Parts: sequence; structure tokens; C-alpha cells
Amino acid sequence: MYEGAANMSIVFVPKKLRGKAKINQETIQRLLDENDQLIRCITEYMQKGRAVECVQYQQILHRNIVYLATIADASPDNVPPSSNSASNETSVSRPPVNGHGGT
Repeated sequence: MYEGAANMSIVFVPKKLRGKAKINQETIQRLLDENDQLIRCITEYMQKGRAVECVQYQQILHRNIVYLATIADASPDNVPPSSNSASNETSVSRPPVNGHGGT
């Protein structure tokens, strides 16, 4: 089962230490790996009809996802370069539409 069940999620940080944790790619990857494990456990417990465990793991998963979203929102310089270039390519490479089906 989920190894972090006895411990809390790596996102759980006591209030006195909040804001002091260093966020780096390794921390984010650990969260993503933890989320993967949580999803597997939730699926397994759902198949076994163990709803109480599902809810517990869903709460941890939700907290992790919100935390990751907060990190992403706080990092405006981390916009993927492909999103801007793809939209520019699409608008530039499209032929004008004349309303006659291209004829």
C-alpha cells in the first residue's frame, strides 16, 4: 500500500516551518511520484470497496495538487515556451478564410 500512510505527505509542514521549505525540481518530482502512488492506492481501495481509506488518500492527493498549483501560480516565469510559439504558429500559418470554402 501507500508508504506515506503512516507518515504524512511530504507536503505536510508544521505551521512554524511553513514558508521556509526550499522548493526545487526534486521536491516537485517527489510530490508527483507521491501523487502517482496515491492514485494507485485510491484505485485499489475503490476496487475493494474500502471507501474510508479512499477518502483519506483523496484528501492527501487534493492537498498535494493544491500545493503544486500554488507553486505553479507563484512562478510566472515558468511558462512553457511551446504555448506561446504554438499559438503564434497557428495564427500565422492559417490561410485566410473567405467564406467560400477556399475557392
